[in-house]
Amino acid sequence: MSRYRRYDGGDPLAPPVDIAEALDAIGEDVMAGYSPERALREFLRRGGEEGAGLDDLARRVAERRRDITQRHNLDGTLQEVRELLDRAVLEERKQLARDAMMDDGDRAFREMRLDNLPSSTAAAVTELSDYDWQSPEARAAYEQIKDLLGRELLDQRFAGMKQALEGATDEDRAAIQEMLSDLNELLEKHAAGEDTPEDFQDFMAKHGDFFPENPENIDELIDALAQRSAAAQRMLNSMSPEQREELMRLSAQAFGSPQLMQQLARLDGNLQAMRPGEDWGGSEGFQGDQGVGLGDGTGMLQDLADLDALADQLSQSYGGARLDDVDLDKLARQLGDQAAVDARRLQELERALRKSGAMERGFDGELRLTPKAMRQLGKALLRDVAQRLSGRQGQRELRQAGAAGDLSGATREWQFGDTEPWDIPRTILNGVLRRSGDPSGPRLSIEDVEVAETEARTQAAVALCVDTSFSMAMDGRWVPMKRTALALHTLIGTRFRGDSLELIGFGRHAETMDIEQLTALDARWAKGTNLHHALLLANRHFRKHPNAQPVLLIVTDGEPTSHLEPDGHVYFNYPPHPMTIALAVRELDNARRLGAQTTFFRLGDDPGLARFIESMARRADGAVIAPETDDLGAAVVSSYLGSRGPAGRSGPGSYGDFFGGRGFWVG
Repeated sequence: MSRYRRYDGGDPLAPPVDIAEALDAIGEDVMAGYSPERALREFLRRGGEEGAGLDDLARRVAERRRDITQRHNLDGTLQEVRELLDRAVLEERKQLARDAMMDDGDRAFREMRLDNLPSSTAAAVTELSDYDWQSPEARAAYEQIKDLLGRELLDQRFAGMKQALEGATDEDRAAIQEMLSDLNELLEKHAAGEDTPEDFQDFMAKHGDFFPENPENIDELIDALAQRSAAAQRMLNSMSPEQREELMRLSAQAFGSPQLMQQLARLDGNLQAMRPGEDWGGSEGFQGDQGVGLGDGTGMLQDLADLDALADQLSQSYGGARLDDVDLDKLARQLGDQAAVDARRLQELERALRKSGAMERGFDGELRLTPKAMRQLGKALLRDVAQRLSGRQGQRELRQAGAAGDLSGATREWQFGDTEPWDIPRTILNGVLRRSGDPSGPRLSIEDVEVAETEARTQAAVALCVDTSFSMAMDGRWVPMKRTALALHTLIGTRFRGDSLELIGFGRHAETMDIEQLTALDARWAKGTNLHHALLLANRHFRKHPNAQPVLLIVTDGEPTSHLEPDGHVYFNYPPHPMTIALAVRELDNARRLGAQTTFFRLGDDPGLARFIESMARRADGAVIAPETDDLGAAVVSSYLGSRGPAGRSGPGSYGDFFGGRGFWVG
């Protein structure tokens, strides 16, 4: 048998979620020192450009909960009963005043009973249970009280019963009593383990109209009833003692018979015994002035329970939390279909990130960005660099024919950094084919361009030395430094594979790092800038590649304050010790003798640092660039692209024009 459910929103033809935005944001947070797991959670909390995040959904859940408790109170049924009682008494007084045929003594006795009714609504209703009403209107109003109480008490356990039983006949009430009796017998039989599937099917065949949820088995039936019954108990707990006493006394008048309350009490006991895990003891505080009846109030308590569950699910603060835990049906019911669409998109995004190969669990169980994710992130950073460099002369281009090597006959799509000549026929053909599907598009776009591959290129041994001292993190340069390293790593790894890149981080001491290690590096608060050790590692890298052009790129925001002793220990002193400076200068001289083309990237405006960097660059016949922090990546990539031009060095205008005149040559 096929089962259908309400469509829960969203565009069924929508394309799969795009993880590029999420991966960029996660990568930024990872480079800022977050773990990949935390970075993923933070992105899901913020959400992307196309939909709300968990924090926004949680805020709306909290607002909905607050609105329910601050707008309503729980004495709606008591107020309605009081109004019906007042109407009955008023109509009876009118009838007594009009009835001239009535014996004066009888009239006086009746008026005395009405005058001396207890102030308690429940007590007054009980007092009048045997009163012989003279007014038909008064009798009808009093009967409505009993009918209302019966319908409200049933509506507490079976949603929608208040409306369904409006105007119910004696036969309808008898059917209710029979259903409750059969239901209790079925539940008691199930608790004893004596029921069969046929017992449930027979019950539903006989009483199924009372259960529009259409449960498929007895467990589904018990779950639905227990949730509603527990909410009814929480509503009772939320009332004041006076309200609770009034309601208990009124309940005996439901349908004019105590049998209904007996069956409902029996039902509550059965359900609580079978589902003790439901919240039977909780309560809520309601401060509003809009009264609600027993059935609607129970529904509100169910709504509050749903909202509490959603708040817990959206917080994702428990162990093993996944976005698949979020109940989309409850979310749509409480906040609307769009909220469910937003949550589903976040679920799909989380699944896509985990299944795309962008994230994986290491042997230690920690979530990590994979090399594939690092490449995607690097390409995004490289596109940003390309935008910053757009319109500028690419100094790495070799203009002489054949300088980049002989053509291999193969072509490929152009990417940023390519120096090979265009393959004009393939480029034009790509444009024609693209326009056949989209005639309104441009005649030629950058995606159409293909370049001719060459067999050989010049090679470079590149050492990127990045300052990892505490001042880099303190002054907001930590993430731009990592972005720069990743952009350069991606450029060399994808477009200049013949070059060899060594990433060297130097703080109190220096060390070589792979790109994953550098991007995940936490801020180091130990003082020290060991340029001497970094240059030792850079020169070792150059010596490993004797046939490559050495390129030395140094990013720093401080003078050297530590060096490596012969025994391997680190010496630190501030202000810089003359020996620290001398050892750094000696290794810089060694780099120059190896033929290294050196560029210093000075971060910050410290005059002492500026003088030191300028003197070092002059000694190495190198360059100094003082970019803004956001332009660091473009500056480093531009320097790398210009370091191996036809003359071995690019001209002064290649940096000064881009950085507002603050790049300059020394030497």
